[in-house]
Amino acid sequence: MADGPRPLHLDGRLFAGLPNRPLALDEVRRRMLQRRCPRRTRDAVWAHLVQCAREEGASWTMACVGMALPALAGICRWLAARYPGDPYDVHAEVLAGFLEGLATVDVERPRVLVRLRWAAYRRGFAALSEALRAPVPVSPRFCSAPPQRPWGHPDLVLARAVREGVLSRTEADLIGATRLDGQAVTDWAASHRTTAPAAYKARRRAEYRLVAFLRGRTRTEGQAARVRTVVRPVSSRPRRSVENFCGPVSKSGA
Repeated sequence: MADGPRPLHLDGRLFAGLPNRPLALDEVRRRMLQRRCPRRTRDAVWAHLVQCAREEGASWTMACVGMALPALAGICRWLAARYPGDPYDVHAEVLAGFLEGLATVDVERPRVLVRLRWAAYRRGFAALSEALRAPVPVSPRFCSAPPQRPWGHPDLVLARAVREGVLSRTEADLIGATRLDGQAVTDWAASHRTTAPAAYKARRRAEYRLVAFLRGRTRTEGQAARVRTVVRPVSSRPRRSVENFCGPVSKSGA
């Protein structure tokens, strides 16, 4: 728009403080960004640009956006750094606020660009506030993804560890009840006629083996060795769902 075959330009003779000749828009913007440019010159130029955008439409509207780009870019950087979603969304809101301001700003009042800038900022900030109040999505891509290994439902993991001989069925029940179901170790120990310290020690040893198993350190074909358990289940209450995969817990607790 500034360098094409029919570039948009302003007549510098209409504005005090600008050269008395036709000026391309990029030159006008460069001069207006200089500290020595009078505020009245800036206001006069912006009032003229807004009137052109309202009367002639698309080309001059885009010209206004280009002239305001340094101010809009600063707003976009600040908002996008805090925006939790796609930064282009907040960029679009800033631009929409600026365009709304072009249609409504009072060009008879001073500081036209400042008020256009605030219109853009308010629209972008409203979008930022709404995004920050929105619920946090489970996945940033809103789609399913394969889980990382080792993976699987916790009950299935415990059942597999029992089948591989890493845990006894009682140890799997101890881990599942106290780690997954939230049951206190003391309550579990009391219901299985053992002491809480013994239950803690049994769980700690079992979890060490389970972690090593999940990391692939101890899994071997045909592994069937089991460690002696320190608890003996005698309660008749229903067991956790791990028994659905491994069978009922034996009376001996082995």
